[in-house]
Order: sequence, then C-alpha cells, then structure tokens
Amino acid sequence: MYYKVLGKNNADAETVVLSSGLGGSGSFWQPQMAMLSGHFRVIIYDQHGTGVSKGTVPAGYRMEDMADELAGLLNGLDITRCHLVGHALGGIIGLHLALRYPALLQSLVVINGWAKLDNQTRRCFEVRQNLLLNSGLDAYVQAQPLFLYPGDWLSANDALLREERQHQVAHFQGMENLLHRLQALMNSDLTQTLGQVIAPTLAFSCKDDLLVPWMRSADLAGRLPNGEHTQMLYGGHAMSVTDPETFNPILLEWLQRHSSQKPAAPSHRLPTETTWPKH
Repeated sequence: MYYKVLGKNNADAETVVLSSGLGGSGSFWQPQMAMLSGHFRVIIYDQHGTGVSKGTVPAGYRMEDMADELAGLLNGLDITRCHLVGHALGGIIGLHLALRYPALLQSLVVINGWAKLDNQTRRCFEVRQNLLLNSGLDAYVQAQPLFLYPGDWLSANDALLREERQHQVAHFQGMENLLHRLQALMNSDLTQTLGQVIAPTLAFSCKDDLLVPWMRSADLAGRLPNGEHTQMLYGGHAMSVTDPETFNPILLEWLQRHSSQKPAAPSHRLPTETTWPKH
C-alpha cells in the first residue's frame, strides 16, 4: 500500500497512524498534518484499492482484512507500537486492529464510529450505493458532500467542492472496490467483542453529524473497558476538515496524555462538549 512517513524521525519518536474513512485516501488528514508532525512520527496511507494503492478488492472482503493489511504495513516499517487515529471506516479498522493485535496500539481514536451500524447510517449508505449503481459516478460524487459537511460550510466552500469533485472522479477507486469495501463496513458488528479491547480509546463524535448519529460514539465508549467519549457541536461527519481549529487541540491533548513520554495520569479530562465555533 502507498504510504508516507512524516514528522519526527528520531529513534524515540512516538508514531501516530492516520486511517481514513470510506474514501480511503491519506490526503483526508491534510488539516492535521502540520500539528501532528511537530510532535510525532506520522504515517498516512491509502487503503488497499484506493488512491495510489491500486489493486482489486475481492468479494467477501472484511474489516478484519483491512486491519491485517495495515498491520502488515506497520510490520514492514518495524513499528511495534503506535497510536491510531481513524475516521469512520478507519476507526473501525482500528477497533479490529486492537482486537487482533492488542500489543500494537498505545491508544486509539475512533472518529464518528460505532459498534454496530445505525439505521440512519445504513439508510445513508444505501442511498449512496443506489446513486452509484443507478445514476453513475458523477451523481455519487456530487451527492457525497451532503453527508459529510454542514450546510453553511457547503455554501461557503463551493469552489473547493467543485475542485474536490473533479479530483474524486479522476481518482475514483472503482465501483467494485467501493461496493466491496462498503459491504465490509456495513457487515461489521463488534458488539460482542469490544470488551476485549484493552487500548485506551477515545470515541470522538460531532453532534450535527448527519451520517453517523453522535449517540453511536457514546454507545461505543460505554462498551469499551478503557473508553471515553468527547463531542464537538459543529462540523458534520468530517469535522476534522470543516473545523480543525476545534478538532486539532482535542486530538493533540489525547495523544499527549497517552504518550509513554508523559505522565500516565491526565491533568484534566477531555471536555464532553466543545463550544460552538464562531463564524
């Protein structure tokens, strides 16, 4: 798989791995790169069959396969311990990684994730799937921002969204790859196994997320032995993109709190809600 290693390169630098959502591209994390690179060794990657990581995703593909692929990448880089930050599908990869390779994760951040698919999320996925199958790629890509971003952000960033639409069409992962990855995500059910996740895990939600209701993160945190839930009020499903000014400090505080080079006890707990940003 295609990857980049950025940030600190000293021998004792802690590693943060960033795992994207259904789109699979490491470029999703651009708003976090400058902040994280100043403190950590940072790895971004394009998931198998997405972005620069060309390849065919087979029928019957599972979230466990995605976790194994990431574990293989990290093993090849001689990384035996890391923090993993995953958005939606990337967070579900992280949970499966925590179950299959428990010694690997120093901490885990699951952004807008879940233990089991919510009916609202299933509804949104089915709409997107039907658009792709019945109306074609351009309709699918054109509708995608509606599920990711708040309305006022969409209105204010029209030129950026037009550019993003062209890029996504040009670099589309392929219908079969997307459908097989989406089916793997929809089939994942961790409700019976989350009690085995030993890594400290932050379930990070956004209250105005249309795609994944925020209660799914609260439920996820409650099922984890070392789970914690924090919430932003604004930003939509992709709040790390729409409001990095609020998102980034919360993420950095969590990572520093769980750094092996920092005291184990937190100086304070993360806020359960952040203030609505002023526009």
